[in-house]
Amino acid sequence: MRNIFLFIWKNHFFFLFLLLEVISFILIVQHNDYQKSSFINSTNDFFASVNQKVNNIYDYFNLKEINKQLAEENARLRANKINSFNITDKKSFTKNDTLYMQEYTYIEAKVVNSSINRRKNYLTLNKGAIHGIKKDMGVISPNGVVGIVTDVSPNYSTVMSVLHIDSKISAKLKKSGQIGSLVWGGTNYRKGKLKDMPTHVELQKGDTIVTSGFSAIFPENINIGYVLGYSLKNGEMFYDVDLAFAVDYNNLSYVYVVNNILKAEQGLLEKKTKDD
Repeated sequence: MRNIFLFIWKNHFFFLFLLLEVISFILIVQHNDYQKSSFINSTNDFFASVNQKVNNIYDYFNLKEINKQLAEENARLRANKINSFNITDKKSFTKNDTLYMQEYTYIEAKVVNSSINRRKNYLTLNKGAIHGIKKDMGVISPNGVVGIVTDVSPNYSTVMSVLHIDSKISAKLKKSGQIGSLVWGGTNYRKGKLKDMPTHVELQKGDTIVTSGFSAIFPENINIGYVLGYSLKNGEMFYDVDLAFAVDYNNLSYVYVVNNILKAEQGLLEKKTKDD
């Protein structure tokens, strides 16, 4: 201990210089918006880069589960190929490509950071503006809805998770098409709530909940979860519906960022209608 004090005393001018440098740096960052913004962005990029390297090690030991998810998704995609269908009446079957217009494209991204134990949970992806990602794009996984992009830097993007108290996503009952709103209860990362479901709707445990397609963020019929139970309070006009999420948000590795090609056109038309 004595030697440590002697070392500090002999070099106290150097340590004093370092202390003053740190204090000066803190004052500059706190009282200058540009420097503060640059410091925050640099810090976010640094920690995102570190988290990505840590996740690379984790992924090596998690390859079996990732390959299983990819195989399941490939199976679903193959099931939708034209050669997976049987044409029962060739005389009445026609193929007219002018009937089809691509509306969505998808950008594959890797989750490099995420949280599930806060009231406002976010994810960080290893793709950003240079990869075509923009604010307010939807994010999905092979199993269902994940969240919405909130901020973008050149190489990274942050996503407001479904596990966020301010998250609200248009949803529907798959069997009937009745529209509601998906929200999170704020506690259990495996369970959510379906709001605004009218009392005249027939509900059953196990009913599938999917995206409604009413927003320009998510395509229609993306999986959300299934009904765990429901109740009705006296005088209320809507059910209190509990649902189980289809996605395990504590086990996300790869996701898809949804790019709605027609979103700008839809937005301009709706804005014009409101202004009129």
